[in-house]
Amino acid sequence: MDETVRPGAFEPVAPHDEHPVGSNGAAHAEQLGVGIDVGGTGVKAAVVDLATGSLVSARIREKTPSPSTPEAVAAAIAHIIEKIEASGHVTRGLPAGAGLPGVAKDGWLRTAANIDHSWLETRAEDVLEHELGRPVLIINDADAAGLAEMRYGAGVGQRGVVLMLTIGTGIGSALFVDGRLVPNTELGHLEFRRRDAETLVSGAARERRKLGWKAWAKEFDAYLDRVYRYFSPDLMILGGGVSKETGRYLSYLTPRGPLEVARLLNSAGIVGAALAAAEAHGYMPPESAGAREIVAAG
Repeated sequence: MDETVRPGAFEPVAPHDEHPVGSNGAAHAEQLGVGIDVGGTGVKAAVVDLATGSLVSARIREKTPSPSTPEAVAAAIAHIIEKIEASGHVTRGLPAGAGLPGVAKDGWLRTAANIDHSWLETRAEDVLEHELGRPVLIINDADAAGLAEMRYGAGVGQRGVVLMLTIGTGIGSALFVDGRLVPNTELGHLEFRRRDAETLVSGAARERRKLGWKAWAKEFDAYLDRVYRYFSPDLMILGGGVSKETGRYLSYLTPRGPLEVARLLNSAGIVGAALAAAEAHGYMPPESAGAREIVAAG
């Protein structure tokens, strides 16, 4: 069954007037982008107001196809965008960003831990652009979420080392140094207790292993300790699907430094993908209240 979240859900800023795009023209269209988040269990998309980081269309979700080949996922995304347009939001001409679970380089997905391995044989951007009929930028899904949090959420104004972890089907990571992204870190694949970390302490692993939240949190805390030892972040941000359940486990964590929950929660990937695509196509949205850009040192 489709999951539809109405506009304004998980907004990181104070309420403001929405700018829907209607058939009579694109109001504030220069500030809009299409964000797509492809996960191991769900594909989600929405139209994003890039000035504020809020959703101006419904966030529509469909189950990730099985097998999750590039063609099948592209068709699912196209179906979602058709639904968005049917609701009155014209997306033609808007840049699209797609967050994918793997290392994204030069339009290719170079790893595929939680998606069909056929992605490794096809230039992902070409497949998505052909299906969607618009320019598409692919980006690592956790990097997309991190960009959103740094621009609109928990990382706004934060200098030094910031590390975001997205905990869901796997564990993704986004590393920033003075506001600059170090792409494709993939810290969910660190060795942890002789295993790939995400196979033990991701959200999906908790369910598969039938662990209660306290038991899972103690193991996840040990993984966090490993990450802190490697990177000594000035701020760590927890996001992904598990970020909606922090009341169940946050009190069991003993972080070595400041830790915050992602303010955009599980919509961060959509917002960051749209932002990355807009920037890649030469459009940098203006600053607005609650959405200040971090000025990187240099």
